Amino acid sequence: MLVLIRDLTRICNRVNQVVLRESKAVYSLLLTTKGDITMKKLIILLALFSFNVYAKPVNVNTADAKTLTESLQGIGQKKAEAIVQYRTEKGDFKTLSDLTNVKGIGEKTVEKNAKDILFSGKGSSKKSKKEKKS
Repeated sequence: MLVLIRDLTRICNRVNQVVLRESKAVYSLLLTTKGDITMKKLIILLALFSFNVYAKPVNVNTADAKTLTESLQGIGQKKAEAIVQYRTEKGDFKTLSDLTNVKGIGEKTVEKNAKDILFSGKGSSKKSKKEKKS
């Protein structure tokens, strides 16, 4: 039960971050239209910016390339395939820093997705001892 509550909290926080970021973008677009905005244009803008709201945490040790691409920012099909290939050859990922061993995956990409990366069904991403100290 506690794991479920933690996962739901994480998803809600992610949704709030995305909505805030996208609403700022919509607001700036509205300012640049100089009052020439119709309800139809507003609905289209909101629809375009709402696609990322439904991203959910993903287990990098079990997900396929398509799921990784859909769930993680900055991870396209090629990088997702590289993650799956690395996992197949070297074994499961244990920490966030393990992902930086995959060609094309850097620390910034891992940091950006840290809240959405899971390593087991228990719902928490692990950090190495080195990462916890910093």
